[in-house]
Amino acid sequence: MIVELDETSPVPPYEQIRAQVAAMIGSGALPPGTRLPPIRQLAGDLGLAVNTVARAYRELESAGLVASRVRTGTVVAPRTSQELDTRTAADTRRLLTEAVRSFTATTRRLGIADHDALAAIAAELSGGEAAG
Repeated sequence: MIVELDETSPVPPYEQIRAQVAAMIGSGALPPGTRLPPIRQLAGDLGLAVNTVARAYRELESAGLVASRVRTGTVVAPRTSQELDTRTAADTRRLLTEAVRSFTATTRRLGIADHDALAAIAAELSGGEAAG
């Protein structure tokens, strides 16, 4: 699982983590049962306080996206077909927006030009490879 923080963003670090993980879960990049990094490990990797990552995980758990268990850690929660069927258009739009924000933050951090980023999206949607 790759989470990247944009230190120049006005969005608090815990929210950046929450949004990126939620987007990965929503897109299927993190399928049910996937174990998330331990809070202390992710905090150390990102150079954050443990409580910052813990808050992100708590919010993900409150949203029903992850489950925390003693000894097994935090895992992506299973999604029932009923839950998937009841996803609203607003939920879908929110997940899309979170994924786009995460992608945009990554492209900015890497110094990728907007037209190259858009070409990569178009290529991925069409199943091809991005020119670049």
